[in-house]
Amino acid sequence: MNKKVLILGSFLGLLSVILGAFAAHGLEKLIDPESISSFQTGVRYQMYHAILLLYVGSSKLISQKKKMVLFYLLGLGVLFFSGSIYGLSTNSLSGFDFKSVAFITPVGGLLLVLSWLVLLLNFIKIKSD
Repeated sequence: MNKKVLILGSFLGLLSVILGAFAAHGLEKLIDPESISSFQTGVRYQMYHAILLLYVGSSKLISQKKKMVLFYLLGLGVLFFSGSIYGLSTNSLSGFDFKSVAFITPVGGLLLVLSWLVLLLNFIKIKSD
């Protein structure tokens, strides 16, 4: 499980850098500044959670079972949250109306919140040194 978590974290981090550069240099003439700002919010949250996945995958303080739960919560959370923000921000460039699936953004946010809760509960249960 550690390898999968680390690969997902690395991939999401790599994609964050690429999408951030794309927003700064490729989208600036295609969408309005407010949409660029929203897109960058998706990039930031994706990077935050990529770094979290790298920590989770390399930590000995988190059980393999919890790592699996966090892998799915964080993976789906980023996909739904950041992915829907990317779609909504670039809606004017697409033939698909991403506003019709905008409800998925808060679902993704909830999954990200739940991942942090799982991590918090894991740390609370650790026996004191």
